[in-house]
Amino acid sequence: MIFKQELTLADRPLSIETGRLAKQANGAALVSYGETVILATAVASKEPVEGIDFFPLTVEYREKAYAAGKIPGGFFKREGKPSENEILSSRIIDRSIRPLFPDGFRNEVQIIISVLSADKENDADIPGLIGASAALAISDIPFHEAIAAVRVGRINGEFVINPTYTELETSDIELVISGGKDSIIMVEGEAVEVSEDDMLEALEIGHEAIKQIVDMQEKLVADCGKPKMEVSLPEVDEDLVKKVTDEALPKVPEFLKIQEKSDRSDAMRAFVDEMEEKYEEEHPECRKTITSVVGDIEKKLVREMIIKDNVRLDGRSPDDIRTIECEVGLLPRTHGSALFTRGQTQALAATTLGTKMDEQKMDELEGEFSKSYMLHYNFPPFCVGEVRPIRGTSRREVGHGNLAERSLKNVIPNDEVFPYTIRIVSDILESNGSSSMATVCAGTLSLMDAGVPIKDAVSGIAMGLVKEEDEFVVLSDILGEEDHLGDMDFKVAGTKEGITAFQMDIKIKGMDIEILRDALEKARQGRLYILDIMNKTIDAPRSQLSSYAPRIMTFKINVDMIGMVIGPGGKTIRDIIEKTDVAIDINDEGVVTIASVDQENANRARQMIEHLVEEPEVGKVYTGKVKKIMNFGAFVEILPGKEGLLHISEIDVRRINRVEDVLKVGDTVEVKLQKIDPQGKLDLSRKALLKANSDSGRSS
Repeated sequence: MIFKQELTLADRPLSIETGRLAKQANGAALVSYGETVILATAVASKEPVEGIDFFPLTVEYREKAYAAGKIPGGFFKREGKPSENEILSSRIIDRSIRPLFPDGFRNEVQIIISVLSADKENDADIPGLIGASAALAISDIPFHEAIAAVRVGRINGEFVINPTYTELETSDIELVISGGKDSIIMVEGEAVEVSEDDMLEALEIGHEAIKQIVDMQEKLVADCGKPKMEVSLPEVDEDLVKKVTDEALPKVPEFLKIQEKSDRSDAMRAFVDEMEEKYEEEHPECRKTITSVVGDIEKKLVREMIIKDNVRLDGRSPDDIRTIECEVGLLPRTHGSALFTRGQTQALAATTLGTKMDEQKMDELEGEFSKSYMLHYNFPPFCVGEVRPIRGTSRREVGHGNLAERSLKNVIPNDEVFPYTIRIVSDILESNGSSSMATVCAGTLSLMDAGVPIKDAVSGIAMGLVKEEDEFVVLSDILGEEDHLGDMDFKVAGTKEGITAFQMDIKIKGMDIEILRDALEKARQGRLYILDIMNKTIDAPRSQLSSYAPRIMTFKINVDMIGMVIGPGGKTIRDIIEKTDVAIDINDEGVVTIASVDQENANRARQMIEHLVEEPEVGKVYTGKVKKIMNFGAFVEILPGKEGLLHISEIDVRRINRVEDVLKVGDTVEVKLQKIDPQGKLDLSRKALLKANSDSGRSS
């Protein structure tokens, strides 16, 4: 039996259907928005996974090329590894639904979102998240509540729900917001230096739309929802828990007084080792229980310490920001470099300037386009003192890099102002709290060091929250442990004028808007404080580019001349590149970009191209080459590919009987362009120049 719910959202039909497709999954939902269609399936294992202490959830968002009427490129002609966009969409869905499963649930759960139809106007990530929630809500998989998501934009001062791709081009806000009926769960997006009040208004408007979609899902659950499976929680050795609790309660507070992270971790680990050695004979495989008990006590005491005493693990008060150090110009052969250190978090950023040919070619469902600005983030294992294999770029690295990239995107100059491809690479050398925001700061400094004329400096800060009933404390510049033990991870990046990027994950229900207002204001103060420190190191882009950066010049030629410059099979342009050692790009509008570390070589290449495309001018004198001789005259090439007739009567001031008496093929001859007839034929004269020279000699 097929069940379906529909509503109109932002003047477009939104529908959720189940019962027709993928019926062997625990839950399946077909979601349509406009003509974008996704299928979301949710499947859970029958039994819990043994021996793990985490929830084994995987989310896969995959786009089918046929959805947009395309055949995949490449040799195999089928979809391969997920694109960056697919990874980012998977992460947004994962972060939204993960907090809504019961504590202790250890059954493996897999969510697969397949994009089946893409109308190139409505992004499939929003229907994908709605579909994931609907599939879980109607299934027998335990899931606390239905949630939904919308994208919020603002065009000409008016907020818009689910703006299309076209509308987003003129929007100064783009936020993806997910949540339930009572509260927001996750936010991710970017903005063009908007105020904190505008950001809050966008969140409130988005949440109102979310409530409508959640109500729609609840009706679907009422129609066809399955009874939820029982959650099999692992058995707890109560005797061991009591013994460890009694011994840990007086010890853990002492460990928490150790402010150095590594020393504190070593002390806790040594205590767990001691407890394991003491109880393993009586309670085999006891380490997990001991670790869990100690961790629970640590979490409770840390939260009490923050709420009651306003003291954090490293001794700071809630509003304190760790010591910050900034350096620029560390790496002599890079185009720009910077090191940003905040406490035990350190990011090394390098900016590289390239040419048009270095742009990243993107082939997405919504169409093909090029990126001239990129930021890549690397999180090697040594930055947290770990040993693990490096097997390609992780989803975490893609997500953190994208957040930092969006944070800086709106201050990057356009091609008309700065015609370079810009790549920033951030290598995290140490991490203990918000390496993505450290990347934003390091990226800004490296851009300035490279001489990129950015609109303004951008800094970022991560905020946290500890809430117990009616009491709460907002934390500035959170540590990694405060992220793990707290109730919110809230990252804000921006200039002194406003917010440029925003990411928030909330782990508790019923988040009050006033708490968010407080957190945003403290984030603004922290952002400005960090900017002041950064400005003391470098407060404006350098006036000169690195001597190792390419020099780029651009100019325009007639579109009809593009083929002339390229030549047959690219022969002409290759010859210019080889002779001048430059990089040359010509776009379809006739804009020529020349890049070279040597300015003189770039000038030579420009002169060669301008000579190729030069239009003949009546009255101008040219030095040409004789290409062909006829009995009535000679054909002389005065410009590349442009020949004119030098009639026998115009070769000399005296009468000649044969052209060969004066000229032969290959001779260089100076001629004057006398006339261009309506058919474009060129009439040349050597006689006019000889006569002029003769007259000049007599007059002198």
